[in-house]
Amino acid sequence: MTTQPSAPSAPLTRFVSVEVTRMASDARFLVLMLGMPVGMYLLFTNLPGTSQSTGGLAPQVGAMISMAAFGAIGTALTATAPRLAQERATGWMRQLRVLPMPGHRVVAAKVLAAMIWALPAIVLVFAAAELDHDIRLAAWRWCAIAVLLWLGTAPFAALGLLIGYLTDESSAFAVMYGVYLFLGAAGGLWMPVPALPTVLQRIAHTLPSNRDAELGWSVAAAHGPSLVGAAILVGWLAAFTGTAVLAYRRATATR
Repeated sequence: MTTQPSAPSAPLTRFVSVEVTRMASDARFLVLMLGMPVGMYLLFTNLPGTSQSTGGLAPQVGAMISMAAFGAIGTALTATAPRLAQERATGWMRQLRVLPMPGHRVVAAKVLAAMIWALPAIVLVFAAAELDHDIRLAAWRWCAIAVLLWLGTAPFAALGLLIGYLTDESSAFAVMYGVYLFLGAAGGLWMPVPALPTVLQRIAHTLPSNRDAELGWSVAAAHGPSLVGAAILVGWLAAFTGTAVLAYRRATATR
């Protein structure tokens, strides 16, 4: 009896490639989500009184990791939510029905494509930090922080898909951006958690945005990543992905 072990993976690879290429053709997306985190990092670290120590790190280092995480999160959300809502409006969702791919593979492909574009946002903030503030870290530490922050964007790509499936073309960006700003502010990416209002301090450590940045803060401070934090990120990823798959099936069944 013969088997075809490679057949299921080929459509997924091609679909990821198509998604990445389509994003690359959107100049507004590239300028906004790759340029904004660099601008915010420079703003937060050069205006008097805006830089505060995070987890014992130098203000410039803590802000670098916070803004790299914030930029990667924004890229992952923007690459999914408004684009997906637009695809639904233009009928692209109907075309996906003919692909030999189940819903969970379509969602996985879109998550991977969004994560691919999140990596440049991290690298650009790191480059700005090194050039503007002469930050020096061991090569392995740069790589470890970048990889951990990048892996931590997976839940946000899945969240973006969920928003895109549940909203329409006119409201997707507004909903996504509101969620994005909340995750950045309440997650301690704009200022350290102890500086937040008491109510936000209580929820900050449960948010995936805080736990994503925490991965980088821990490595920069020569600590191992928190297993609790990693578990929280995985939990959010499972919840957002599972719900997005259900939303995808509903959307393709009704269009």
